Amino acid sequence: MVLVTDKVQDNSTDKVLNYINGQQAEASGTEGQVVYNPATGKQQSYVTFSTTNDVDQAVQAAKAAFPKWSETPPIKRARLMNKFLSLLIENKDELAVSITAEHGKVLSDALGEVERGIDIVEFACGIPQLLKGDFSDQVSTGMDNWTLRQPLGVVAGITPFNFPVMVPSWMFPVAIACGNTFILKPSPTDPTPSLLIADLMKKAGFPDGVFNVIQGDKVSVDALIDHPDVKAISFVGSTPVANAIYTRGASNGKRVQALGGAKNHLVVMPDADINKAVDGLIGAAYGSAGERCMAISVAVLVGDVADKVIPLLKQKAENLIVGTGMDGASEMGPIVTDAARQRISSYIDAGANEGADLLVDGRNFTVGGYEDGFFLGATLFDNVKTNMKIYQEEIFGPVLGCVRVDTLEDAIELINNHQFGNGVSCYTQNGNTARLFGRQIEVGMVGINVPIPVPMAWQGFGGWKQSLFGDMHAYGEEGVRFYTKQKSIMQRWPENIQAGAEFSMPVAK
Repeated sequence: MVLVTDKVQDNSTDKVLNYINGQQAEASGTEGQVVYNPATGKQQSYVTFSTTNDVDQAVQAAKAAFPKWSETPPIKRARLMNKFLSLLIENKDELAVSITAEHGKVLSDALGEVERGIDIVEFACGIPQLLKGDFSDQVSTGMDNWTLRQPLGVVAGITPFNFPVMVPSWMFPVAIACGNTFILKPSPTDPTPSLLIADLMKKAGFPDGVFNVIQGDKVSVDALIDHPDVKAISFVGSTPVANAIYTRGASNGKRVQALGGAKNHLVVMPDADINKAVDGLIGAAYGSAGERCMAISVAVLVGDVADKVIPLLKQKAENLIVGTGMDGASEMGPIVTDAARQRISSYIDAGANEGADLLVDGRNFTVGGYEDGFFLGATLFDNVKTNMKIYQEEIFGPVLGCVRVDTLEDAIELINNHQFGNGVSCYTQNGNTARLFGRQIEVGMVGINVPIPVPMAWQGFGGWKQSLFGDMHAYGEEGVRFYTKQKSIMQRWPENIQAGAEFSMPVAK
């Protein structure tokens, strides 16, 4: 069990706990947050926010576990990770249901999220190979030089609500496999999956203190950033927060990897397969209610292709099946919270007021029998201009804006001028167009006839410009580099040591 019954705010409800040193523990804070089922709008649990003392307890547990864990041979760490992998596969349905219950995304999407997390765990099982260093024989007479990678110590991950299983999986499997101990600070909006993961880590046989969970808000985040025993911070969230965490963490001497916001464009060329492009836009814009950092929120329609694409987009957006995440017929579920729904609605208001053509309006949308749920319908704008708020800012909801340009060069310039550079896509049937686009676009992840180009586990995830603060992308070999530090060792065992000091720079002899 990951929840216990307790009395909170005069309501008998489930209370979400911390997980420290192999045991569930109640946070000692006096404030917290209700956890809702977005489909019903009803409270289903409550999470109490941790204090700085709670964070310190987790750090001390992780710190105590680090010496023995870091000295555990990588092959043994990999074997435990492989057991965890098996348990993840066995329990993926339960994890997916917990995601849908608290986030609202449709169950098939939740299952896909878990599968992508499983991919990273599979990658981490290869850690003995990934930690291999370099060796140079006889760099000088009787001298060899080699490098090795060693873990950092206690590291932490601060993760968002939109992927409560996948995004933590970008971090902790690689970090722990490298020999670090880990503290996860999940979003309080959907915290239950983090405790299910902790339970599976325990069952897999990971030592107490290797994986810990702290429930909380900004107080917990600041405590992790400022704690002298936390050596690295991984973060995924909005750009202002990513920038603040990177700046504060770096000033504290920590290694920081902070992934920020996005405004992902999809370019449709005149020669594209129109039906495939429209299907790609619909799925990428409205899947998971647009609450993805890789969601497509801008369609860039080149030349006369807009006149073909817009009517089809409007028809499909109007007929999108919106319902509860557990309804197998649903194509899009509710918004995660009522506050998020109101924020997204305010962007729709702004777009209409600024003069964009509102073709499909998702405001005032309800689902029969779930009138209290946090639902919005699909929203579609045409003739969006680059000075509009709905173009400049990340909406993080089911809102697609269409921008019309004349040429491919105009499309590339448009995208390169945007502050964000997370993901982008181009639909075309021309190989030269695809090559030109891929080379000239200033975005970290590029799709050609692929609407959401999320790299696989061994490739690494990360954007450019205001979408990433730090030098290394998430997971893959970049993740291994982030969670380890390189050490270079030079060694010689001369039979006859020459007497006297050497004052010149060592050179090959």
